[in-house]
Amino acid sequence: MSFVDEMSWRGLIKQVSHETLGEVMRAGSMTLYSGFDPTASSLHVGNLMPVMAMVRAQRHGHTPVVLVGGATGMIGDPSGKASERKLLDAEELHNNSVGIHQQLERFVDFSGKNAAKMVNNYDWFKGLGYLEFMRDVGKHFSVNMMLAKDSVKTRLEDRDSGISYTEFSYMLIQAYDYLWLSDHHDCRLQIGGSEQWGNITAGMELIRRMRGKEAYAMTLPLLVDAEGKKFGKSEQGAVWLDTSRTSVYDFYQYFLRADDRDVPKLLRFLTLLPLAEIEAIEREHLAAPEKRHGQKVLAREMTTLVHGAAAFAEAEKAAAALFGPRAAGAIPEGAPTFAIAALPLSLVDALVQSGLCSSKKDARREMEGGGVYVNDVRIQKTDHALTEADLRDGAILLRRGKKSYMVLRLGS
Repeated sequence: MSFVDEMSWRGLIKQVSHETLGEVMRAGSMTLYSGFDPTASSLHVGNLMPVMAMVRAQRHGHTPVVLVGGATGMIGDPSGKASERKLLDAEELHNNSVGIHQQLERFVDFSGKNAAKMVNNYDWFKGLGYLEFMRDVGKHFSVNMMLAKDSVKTRLEDRDSGISYTEFSYMLIQAYDYLWLSDHHDCRLQIGGSEQWGNITAGMELIRRMRGKEAYAMTLPLLVDAEGKKFGKSEQGAVWLDTSRTSVYDFYQYFLRADDRDVPKLLRFLTLLPLAEIEAIEREHLAAPEKRHGQKVLAREMTTLVHGAAAFAEAEKAAAALFGPRAAGAIPEGAPTFAIAALPLSLVDALVQSGLCSSKKDARREMEGGGVYVNDVRIQKTDHALTEADLRDGAILLRRGKKSYMVLRLGS
């Protein structure tokens, strides 16, 4: 099975520029790339779609180039956005780029015959002048064509938000990335989310016009749940790969709680399990969904993939301690923990600081609704403060709802 065949079986091809792409890739190794703008210091679950596409391509003998958008991150991609992005300063972009760079190294192999490469587009844009860029690149794009792109058209129809010239020009910059990678790494395929189709095909056209070479495009479907909402969002916000933003335990639990309807798709989209094994898991999952076999496999595979086998074992141990038999109020060994500096501490603040609630408003609403527990005792008064009297073996057990736990411990 070729790379394109596998991507097709997994349901991971939304659009492809050439029907012959499968034949071309079967004929020999191809260099391909996907880009990640450093708008945050960590990737999130949604970013795993293009990341895993790079991983699968490399396993089929192709060479992935991972682009960190130090330059494009300064502009902001309008694709899929209803309003202007917040512009980040150079230091924040640099720090974010470093964080993303380190995370991507966990997935693709940077050694061996088809070793992956990692590049930052700031390296080729920092010395490129505006007049030079407009003369050599801008002349190949008609405003008519750019206005017709969905990412631009949608924003133009919104009179309140509109689109700035800065974001309007993003398409040209991404197109130049593809040209630069074609020139310097013989890159012939760009992969991205389906909202990137306009930007990717603009790069294909630029390569054709300026170099007379054939380039290819492939887009991936959006990762959405059974309700049509973006997958990778929890009550606390995005599910991050960085453990300081989303703990290993919460990451594991997120997949363990996946909707039955989403499990087959997620196994195909995000894991590296062989096709025959996935089909067997799907059959068992559909035959007895109450056993949650599919969710258990999904949580194991994703936690191991992102955080490692040891981290998965700890998360599984913590879950067993929390949900297994224990005395009321007892602090379970291995449960996720959060350090607090001192007591007393407002329970509302504790819920927000520990990540159990996304905001003070969220915390108060959850408390008033009866969904917050301290040492397994329900607390509904929003002015409640945690004190040393709440300590059990030097810790306090917080719970939101039935399954979200956090152990607070004094200290740094």
